[in-house]
Amino acid sequence: MQNLLYALIQAAHNFGAVAIVAVGAYGFWCVRGRAVRGMALLLAALWALQALTGALFGSVTYFYDRHLPDIHGIAVNALLIKIVCVVLGFVLAVYAVKTNRPFWGSSFLLGATALGSAAFLRWFS
Repeated sequence: MQNLLYALIQAAHNFGAVAIVAVGAYGFWCVRGRAVRGMALLLAALWALQALTGALFGSVTYFYDRHLPDIHGIAVNALLIKIVCVVLGFVLAVYAVKTNRPFWGSSFLLGATALGSAAFLRWFS
């Protein structure tokens, strides 16, 4: 059951990450005017999904193994980078919803950075 939960969480986490990068790229090239708020709201929801699924990884491990995942060194740094990307991405998306001033390029770069950090987190943990 633990592996099934990890796989489901991983699928949602991966699709969410790819969607963040895609929405950032699409927004940069194609979204103007009234559509900004809707796309920014979608982006905020996707960043929230990243936070939720990221927290679920640790929660499932804690529930089944009674301790948090054992990571160290490069993996910890990669996790911290991902967390910073999620927080900044979410804040920028919410700001875009409120002000109708998009940050598509920043969101794209934060999403790409988080995706790149995921590889280091995965293979160095």
